[in-house]
Amino acid sequence: MHKIFVNEFGRLRSGWRALIFVAAFFAVLFLVASFVRGIYAVVHELGPAARFAEFIADLIFRFVLLIAALGAGYLCARFLEGLPWRSLGLTFHQGWWRDLLVGFAIGFAALAVGVGIAAAAGGLRFSFGSGAIWPLVRSLAAVTPILFVAALAEEAIFRGYPLQTFARAKLASVGVLATLLFFGYVHLSNPNATPGMTFANTALAGLWLAVGYLRTRSLWFPLGLHWSWNWALGWFFGLPVSGLNVVSHPLLKGNDLGPVWLTGGDYGLEGGVAATVVLIVFTIFTWRTRWVSPTPELKKLTSEENPVLPSSVLSIRPEDAA
Repeated sequence: MHKIFVNEFGRLRSGWRALIFVAAFFAVLFLVASFVRGIYAVVHELGPAARFAEFIADLIFRFVLLIAALGAGYLCARFLEGLPWRSLGLTFHQGWWRDLLVGFAIGFAALAVGVGIAAAAGGLRFSFGSGAIWPLVRSLAAVTPILFVAALAEEAIFRGYPLQTFARAKLASVGVLATLLFFGYVHLSNPNATPGMTFANTALAGLWLAVGYLRTRSLWFPLGLHWSWNWALGWFFGLPVSGLNVVSHPLLKGNDLGPVWLTGGDYGLEGGVAATVVLIVFTIFTWRTRWVSPTPELKKLTSEENPVLPSSVLSIRPEDAA
């Protein structure tokens, strides 16, 4: 019975640790959300009506999810495995900015290829959005931080501690499968979702992002992939983002001509076969690319149970040391 709960290293097994993370996430989420609601009630009652109230509320909601995910992840890493904050892969480690930028470039390229497939088949047609510069700039300034925090929150939830703790137990494939299934499931509640294709493509996206994490053991790279995909989809091409119309004045305005199986219809490109092809191709590319690699420290912190870091292990990339 003891072996069901405790592994040979004297630590709680990874499956139980992942379940504790889920419970801790909802507990922290409840506490933080209750605190924020209390502040909101006071401000709403006593303060003047705020400009951009909807934007502020959406941004705060994303931050609450992020705080809950990172808070629960740190508590589990610290008290279940004795690991530091940097094990979560969101510190400013050596090359973090490069991971983010490379991820952004690959994510934008992937989305552009998907749009190109749908457009070449006659399913999408584009025109320029509003000719006025100010509404365009204002929408860019509003949607960019929201999509950044939203992507970061989802990465912290799905590619954060649960995937990482399975990776330390040499069960990365189990972690990838579990997180991609939940990632696909939670998106089924989005507007205009179609159970089959929405779930399949979102699960594929979860696989792609998990591969991105495993290639760097840092959240910055999958964050770049995720953020740029949504940003390009919404602001650049003017298409729905997972069923949501998040941009009022996009750079381009996409016109969906169908068929739905190709373009995704009202759910957006992520609901069609054009996205399926791109997600498969770019998952393979991400796994094989040499553009990114983990630092020795992050590799060790996420590859073995009870990692002990010698003082000689520095947060540098192998190619930087050459």
